[in-house]
Amino acid sequence: MGTTDSDRDRDRDSEVQYVRFQSPHRNSRGHFTGVFGLVNNLAREGRLSDEQETFRRGGNRWYDAAYTDPSTVDPHVYDDEINPGAAAWFKPSATHLLARVSGYLEILSSHGVDCRALRSADPGRVIYEDDVQIVVVPHAPEATAAHENSHGRK
Repeated sequence: MGTTDSDRDRDRDSEVQYVRFQSPHRNSRGHFTGVFGLVNNLAREGRLSDEQETFRRGGNRWYDAAYTDPSTVDPHVYDDEINPGAAAWFKPSATHLLARVSGYLEILSSHGVDCRALRSADPGRVIYEDDVQIVVVPHAPEATAAHENSHGRK
C-alpha cells in the first residue's frame, strides 16, 4: 500500500519540533546569539533597568538549577573548531523552560533587540542531548537562519 500526500503531511506534522530563540543577525564570531546571550549582553553593557537586571539574575539562577549546562558535561560541546556553530535547542516537552522565555523576550523587545523563534524537526547533527534540550551543529552555515519562524519577535 502506498503513502498518500495526507499521510506524509500527518507524519511531518507529528515530527518533534525543537525550539530555539536567537538573533536573526550573526555576531562577530559568525553565530546567531541565543536569547539568554542577548539579554546577558545587554546586562554587560549596563543597559538593563534595575527591574530587568533583577529578573535576569533570578531567571538565570532558575535556569541554571532547572537544567544542565551542556558544557559541564562536555567541555568541547561549544568549541568552534570541533563543533562549528553549535547551538542549543529546547525539546518541545520542556514546557516549564519554554514558559519562562517570554520575560527575556520582553526585555529584548523593550531595548529594540530582535529575537526570532525558530522551530525545526532537524536543526542539525546532534552532539549533546538530555531530557530537555539538544545541542546541534547546523547542517549548513545558513541552516539555522533557514528555519526561521515567520512569527519572529522583536
